[in-house]
Amino acid sequence: MNRIHPKKLLHSKWTKVEVVNKLKHFSVIKVEYDEQQNVIECIIRAEMNAAEFAIEWRDLKDPQKWKIGWQ
Repeated sequence: MNRIHPKKLLHSKWTKVEVVNKLKHFSVIKVEYDEQQNVIECIIRAEMNAAEFAIEWRDLKDPQKWKIGWQ
């Protein structure tokens, strides 16, 4: 399991294990928190074409889907 704390998400870099539409490298560009400091929104940006996607931040913990850093 990839270990990432919600407070360290912003500006973190990720590599998608299964490449879709040649999009492989991503950066977290926006994280919103509620009053209890729980993540309510996480936006990633593809480095290849600057496309933005909303994701469930806990999916980043799955090593079957994501690797930490750009690889």
